[in-house]
Formats: sequence, C-alpha cells, structure tokens
Amino acid sequence: MLELNNVYKYFSGVKAVDGLSFFIKAGELVGLIGPNGAGKTTVLNLISGMLKPDKGKILFNSKDITGKSIQDIAKLGLTRTFQQNMLFNELTCQEHVRLSSYLFEKRGILQSALSLGNNTQKEEDYFKRINEIIDFMGIEKYSSVIADSLPQGIKRTLGVTMAYSMNPKFLLLDEPAAGMSFQEIDNLKLLINRLIQKNISILLVEHNVKLIMDICKRIIVVSNGKLIAQGTPSQVLNNQIVIKNYLGE
Repeated sequence: MLELNNVYKYFSGVKAVDGLSFFIKAGELVGLIGPNGAGKTTVLNLISGMLKPDKGKILFNSKDITGKSIQDIAKLGLTRTFQQNMLFNELTCQEHVRLSSYLFEKRGILQSALSLGNNTQKEEDYFKRINEIIDFMGIEKYSSVIADSLPQGIKRTLGVTMAYSMNPKFLLLDEPAAGMSFQEIDNLKLLINRLIQKNISILLVEHNVKLIMDICKRIIVVSNGKLIAQGTPSQVLNNQIVIKNYLGE
C-alpha cells in the first residue's frame, strides 16, 4: 500500500530523513516511533505531500506520489492528522466534517460549507453520511458544539474524524493521543481498531509507547532520520539499539 524507497530530506544541509526505506501492507496498522527530532513528522510531511523529498521515491498503491501536491495525494485516498489541532474555533463538529468531506463528495468547498445545491435528495443523503461518520467516530453528542468549547480529547478525535471523512484508503496519524486522558486513550484504541476493520491502512506516530505496543503488530523505529529497527513490539522492546537510542536502560 505504501513504500518509501531510500528517501532523503535536508534542511540547511542537515539530514532530517536519511535514506529511509520501509513498506506498509494493505489493512496494516504500523507504529512509527523514535526520540524527539528523529524525523517522524518530517516523514509524514513527505508522504502526505507537505514536503518534497530531495532524493528517493514514495509509492502509494503502486503509484509514484513523490513530490505530488497535498490535494492530489488526498484524492488518491491518503489523508492525515496533525500534531496540533487544526480546527476553526467557531465551527461545530458537524461543520468541520462537512468541510473536510468535500474531496469525497466532489463538491465545491463553499457548497459543502453552506449546503448549497439543487437536489434535495442529494443534500439529505449528504447530511445522512456526515452524521453517520460522526456517530461511527463516537462524537455524536458533540456534533453541534463549537471547536473552542470541546475537551482536548474530543478535539483530537475530531481531527481523526475529518481525515476519515475523506474516505481514505490510508491514514497518517500524527500523535493522536497527545493531551488525552487514560479513558480517552482507551477510546482511541477502540476507534483505531474500528478503522482497521474498515480495511484502512494506518501509520501511527505516537510518543505514548504503551499505546503503540498495545495496538500495533509491527513497529518501525527511527533515530536521526534513519531506520534503526523494525519488528513486533517484543522484538523492538528487546532491541539493544532501540534501548540505547530511545527507550533507555
């Protein structure tokens, strides 16, 4: 589903990503971990089209997406979340999902926001789908609440909901558990497993190592932009290079 082939990214001569190669199969949930400054978010930015690699190739569904625009990559079915909450404070949860789903609906963004259209049945079907997405993601009771009034955990979940509303084949999740309570993290685990059951592949970047170890069957570890290990949770936990570079003695 996704393949990075010897990818490099430089910032002012410094290698943020250093010859990185890995693959993710269809329907697979893979964790990406590493110390601060390891290049994890840069990797997501390269995959999603926010940055262009200086060398190497990125393939999605056997198509070369190296250097393609964010919009083109999203239309192919690869969407993402962000470390920071990328929300509009005065819009409700439902309005956020209406905005983010415009790619899937092939409607204009203004039309999606304001519900302009000539076909009443299409409008009804559209809103039914929006509400089904919100229900599936477990945030239905916050549907009419503006983003500025949402709990931190729900803001994070709304970010995932927006990415899911674009009908992706692949999700890049960038620290979705940041700022969540223990209960919210447990809910996030259930949500991610439901997304996997929808046959959506996921690359999960997360500093919460326990979350990664609990739900990912395979983990990729990077340090200084390089791949230092990959394998099952137990293989990674017992890898001496990972212990030295990331987990600590």
